[in-house]
Amino acid sequence: MKDNGTKKEYETVIGLEVHVELSTRTKIFCGCAATFGATPNTLVCPVCLGMPGTLPVLNRRVVELAMAVGLALNCDVTRTTRFDRKNYFYPDNPQNYQISQLYLPICRNGWLGIGEGDDERKIRIHELHAEEDAGKLTHDEEGKETLVDYNRAGIPLIEIVTEPDLKNAGEVISFLEKLRMVIGYLEASDCKLQEGSMRVDVNLSLREVGSEQLGTRTEMKNLNSFRAITRAIDAEAKRQKELLDAGKEILQETRRWDDQKGVSYSMRSKEDAQDYRYFPDPDLPPVVISEEWIQAVREALPEMREERKERFVREYGIPAYDAGVITQSVHLARWFEQTAALGIMPKKVSNWIMGEGLRLLREKEMDPEDVRLSPEHFAALIRMNEENEITNAIAKEVFAKAIDTDLDPESYVKANGLMTMRDDSLLRETVKRVIAENEKSVADYKNGKEKALGYLVGQTMKAVRGQALPAAVTAMLKEELNA
Repeated sequence: MKDNGTKKEYETVIGLEVHVELSTRTKIFCGCAATFGATPNTLVCPVCLGMPGTLPVLNRRVVELAMAVGLALNCDVTRTTRFDRKNYFYPDNPQNYQISQLYLPICRNGWLGIGEGDDERKIRIHELHAEEDAGKLTHDEEGKETLVDYNRAGIPLIEIVTEPDLKNAGEVISFLEKLRMVIGYLEASDCKLQEGSMRVDVNLSLREVGSEQLGTRTEMKNLNSFRAITRAIDAEAKRQKELLDAGKEILQETRRWDDQKGVSYSMRSKEDAQDYRYFPDPDLPPVVISEEWIQAVREALPEMREERKERFVREYGIPAYDAGVITQSVHLARWFEQTAALGIMPKKVSNWIMGEGLRLLREKEMDPEDVRLSPEHFAALIRMNEENEITNAIAKEVFAKAIDTDLDPESYVKANGLMTMRDDSLLRETVKRVIAENEKSVADYKNGKEKALGYLVGQTMKAVRGQALPAAVTAMLKEELNA
């Protein structure tokens, strides 16, 4: 970040706190289902409601998933870990304390690389600890009432805390995308920001270029999309720079981001923050993690992205570029492999996923895990297109309808009369009509302008609703035009 004239030059320093809900069947300390979207306050019991006299029982699967993520992030696993009580009162916190880890987090001292090859840079992971989530508050628009849903209370979380190694919004998004990919391959969480299963707090400060001393940081919350994270980082860096240029002090505080207005506002001062009075939870004994347990978790780790990318090139013969794109998501990788296993040429499958597939995901604002088109129906669609039962245009139309609904392409094509036109007499009649209605393009073609033929092909394809093979249309047009 550079300034003109005599103004100082600053660089942005960013650290992250990433909360990730783990994909367990039950909550961290009780047997209630850990399900998203249920009717409010139906997935609760005396334990997660904080009733007097209840005792928590640790979910073993939470420990194993936390270890798996830690190992994938190159962390050291703490051999004896324990849970602590973080004491504070808030309406969505039914016990008036949160069971978390302060003194002995389950994993520490890791790293995650961003960038590729020689440009890779290691972002250090300070720690990864496990804790329980709080409930969810919903405020009415007028601010008169607040409703609380305790279904989320007790959902298992891991919090991944980085060192202040990130420099800008681009690096932050690269880190989060890589982190989400790693956790996705482990199937430890779906990491959906819009549903709150991945939540990011950004700690940001500025310091003079060349200085080793960190500036005063602010923490930004309420960031529920990569777009919001990017805008919040850029806005906060600009806000702090303007204050420093004016000779004003940066306050250490927590700020809430309003993505609709594109501004943040102060929630509370960090200097006035209460003492959480952490102490070891008396109801939960320390967890001793043996080397055998760590090794069992390590051996159970699935095939990760780099391994799968190399295998796809080796086993399916697709280019390294294709393998790199497809394996960015474990869901796309699995979709590709299951479809190719049904006898479809792997390169055809990768072309469809990288072309129409990724375009539709962007257009429909879908995540790869939202794809509903089954490998069986996907294979049937590609096969129909390859055998000219449907044209490319029709195949793309059906694909767009099927990707998030899983309709049967064969049934849909037959029901809607979308099979490739086989009636030459009807096609010739259409071609003659297009020629008669486009005298200028016909004249241009006869004067040597080849582009005019492309226009006439397009008009013919439009007239037959994309149900004729372009090669057949082109041949018939040339035949009629040269007659």
